[in-house]
Amino acid sequence: MRHCKSGIKLSRTSSHRDAMFRNMVTSLFKYESIKTTDTKAKELRRWADRVITLAKRGDLHARRQALSIIREKDVVHKLFEEATEKFANSSGGYTRITKIGTRPGDSAPVSKVELIVAETTEKKKNKKKKTEGKETKKNEAASGDISEAIESVSGPGKDAETKSSPDKE
Repeated sequence: MRHCKSGIKLSRTSSHRDAMFRNMVTSLFKYESIKTTDTKAKELRRWADRVITLAKRGDLHARRQALSIIREKDVVHKLFEEATEKFANSSGGYTRITKIGTRPGDSAPVSKVELIVAETTEKKKNKKKKTEGKETKKNEAASGDISEAIESVSGPGKDAETKSSPDKE
């Protein structure tokens, strides 16, 4: 029985499957996006997230573990240099899978796997400032509308009564 078995077989031996995903992860970090079938893309996401988590740790043991998965030293070096900057704010979900369509030869569903670059904190702060400015303008406009509505419902204020009282005399 297949209780608690993570991963998929893809009709391949374990050594072939591991080699295929190592090559795919290497290509993903080298080119930052690749095209593959949907099922391979879903499994590739697990491998890529694991390697990025190692790169965020950044110590020697993590680098050696990443070298056991990614077989090109240049790609590992690039990943460890850029991972702390790109993925510092996020704690998972480093890849995005976008469905493209079907492959012409065998009509297999094809997806594009790409790395998600996290926004820097400066951009987030700028967005917050812009939204806060819009909210204060809305609040001011709403308070002016409310005061006008209250005057129209309750009738004229004291100023109108004092002006009309001299006419009565």
